[in-house]
Amino acid sequence: MRSVILADAIRQQWPDADIQFVLSRQAPYASSCPYPATLLDQSPTKEVKAVNQLMQTFKPELVVFDASGRKSQLQQAHKLGAKVIFISQHKRKRSRGMKLGRAMVTDSHWVVQPEFVIGPVSALDKFKLKLIGKQEPIFTGPVFTNPDIELQSELLKQYGLTAGEFVIFNAGSGGHKVGDSLAADIFAETAKSGYQDSGLKSLMVFGPNYPGPMPEFEGVISVAALSNAEFINLLAASKAAVLSGGDTLLQAIALKVPTLTAPVSKDQPARIAACEQEGLILASETKETPMLMAYQQLLTEACLQQLKKKMDTSPGMNGLQIGMAEIMRLLGDDK
Repeated sequence: MRSVILADAIRQQWPDADIQFVLSRQAPYASSCPYPATLLDQSPTKEVKAVNQLMQTFKPELVVFDASGRKSQLQQAHKLGAKVIFISQHKRKRSRGMKLGRAMVTDSHWVVQPEFVIGPVSALDKFKLKLIGKQEPIFTGPVFTNPDIELQSELLKQYGLTAGEFVIFNAGSGGHKVGDSLAADIFAETAKSGYQDSGLKSLMVFGPNYPGPMPEFEGVISVAALSNAEFINLLAASKAAVLSGGDTLLQAIALKVPTLTAPVSKDQPARIAACEQEGLILASETKETPMLMAYQQLLTEACLQQLKKKMDTSPGMNGLQIGMAEIMRLLGDDK
């Protein structure tokens, strides 16, 4: 999805751009890619020769390795004269991207996490990159489709919502379990009880992996799934959000939406703790009673204003804007 968002922005900047994806045919999104795609039997990272041959034939001006790619594939793209972008999303991947062999053939390394979440680049890595004349990784934050006034208006009308007068709920893809319960069910129960308490409508996005029929509650609009553009537009229009600790959390912070967060997988507590330490979110356990109490706190004017004030003074995290500025720097905005 991140690569599709980037591709859409590139096509908007350069309408005649020839864009190609390389995907595993086993990937669930392989058949729905909106761009021409070469499908391989395995992950492109494992299909070294096939990817290198494809680049040799296609002769790209830009290659984006989105948290994937062997060193030899980056070297091939560089050898062909392409600008090489490597995207990392956690410390281990970032460290791999800064190894000398990779860094020497990388024109721009993006880290799609805030620096306060993943930590700064070490002094040693900074020294090594300086030694070979390479820039340090750029902390872009999350990459997401920017809100569009027309689409937002259509969506609000479709779901019978008013901007600033509803809360959006989402527990990730819908399949995460916390103990014996589905996280989405815990979030939905919070939305139901929250409406009974406050009278504030909620939009509950259950996620494409939610099993079975979606429950219906008074004051809660249940949606199976939304595209990234739809979700971002509704998130931007919401009064507040209740989200898991994945990418949507960082998107909400970037859009300056006051957010209550509860983890639904083992990789999320550290990210949530980092955001909470910065004062950017309100955090809770993923249990009905603590979540409802935290939700009631979130909706108080004092809490909403405190979170907004913190987000207003935090560094910007519009990953798409930062990323496109880098691509234009590499290719030239008058290409």
